[in-house]
Amino acid sequence: MKPRVLHVTTAHRPHDPRIVYKQCPTLAADYTVWCAIPDADPTAAPNVQFISLPYHESVIWRILLTCPLIVWKCWTIRPDVVHFYVPEFIPFAFLFRLQGAKLIYEVQENLFKKLHLKQKNKGWLLKWAFSRLDQLARRHCYCVFTEHGYLTTYTNLSKPSVVIYNYASLPLLDPFRQPYLPLKQPATFYYIGWLSMERAFDTLLAAFHDLERRGVSFIIELFGRQTFTQDVLDADPSYLAIRDRLRFYGYTDQRVALQEAGGSVAGLALLKPVGDYPESYTTKLFEYMALGLPVLTADFLLYKDVVERHQCGFCVSPYDPIAVADALQYLIDHPDKAQQMGERGRAAVEQHYNWATEAAKLRAFYRQVLAF
Repeated sequence: MKPRVLHVTTAHRPHDPRIVYKQCPTLAADYTVWCAIPDADPTAAPNVQFISLPYHESVIWRILLTCPLIVWKCWTIRPDVVHFYVPEFIPFAFLFRLQGAKLIYEVQENLFKKLHLKQKNKGWLLKWAFSRLDQLARRHCYCVFTEHGYLTTYTNLSKPSVVIYNYASLPLLDPFRQPYLPLKQPATFYYIGWLSMERAFDTLLAAFHDLERRGVSFIIELFGRQTFTQDVLDADPSYLAIRDRLRFYGYTDQRVALQEAGGSVAGLALLKPVGDYPESYTTKLFEYMALGLPVLTADFLLYKDVVERHQCGFCVSPYDPIAVADALQYLIDHPDKAQQMGERGRAAVEQHYNWATEAAKLRAFYRQVLAF
């Protein structure tokens, strides 16, 4: 009988690419895999059994309602491994430890550097609780980190850990890859991911406003949940000037959003140097590269080591809209150069930044955990 593995999250969406399209399918060949996730889509991944949970934005309701529900729904599974992604589940995970389960805590963001940036789910009580629970996980859980930069914070681990980067899955992305043929009029730019001012959305608005003043015709396709209100947008003169050029689709299954990437001039992945961003790869950087799109991203040293080394786009200051506009203008005016950037980015993903290498690390880590 295959070992039983339970993946648990209270906060992610039903088509989270890392959990649903990468990690669970990677493990399904060797383990019987369950995935408890809000609003689960039972058809999202083959050979994975999904358990649907309610979604609550408030972490308090997740603790009071969703976490006990997970225990009630999953107790009879008697998993050999519980792999969870949110700190609020830590005390509930220890109930499965009473059954003999090994616990894997996956750290996807450095909340010690990021919690104060949250618009919701913050405050001294939650900060105190997170710190205490996190220390508990360090002592008793095996840890997976999505970035090597987190290791500077997580230095006192009692059990083995591993860094599993969120690189691009070529089997997932290749069906949506198209020849680089950017639309001439209007020029189309593509964005997938969270929309926030920390992710320099205000700078992008100002940059595109500058492009409009230059007489450039363009459209921006925006796939992702926005963290700011409409009132905040309405107060931005750049937004008011170009709002007819913006296409907001909200949270969208990646398999749907990727269908709209074809014909784009470039993929946008601009972030400000706040929280853990400078030490964390943005996943969409590698996804754009895999699709053969030139990329525009922040001038962090971590990103420059990828983009400038492989000459697959531009790294610019997330506070300089003119530099952003100049880079976008260059890509519009030089489609042959842009195509070459996209080709170099694709080659870099094939050689260095693809999920196949990380999948092997994940399987090896599971073997290590189960052997202890």
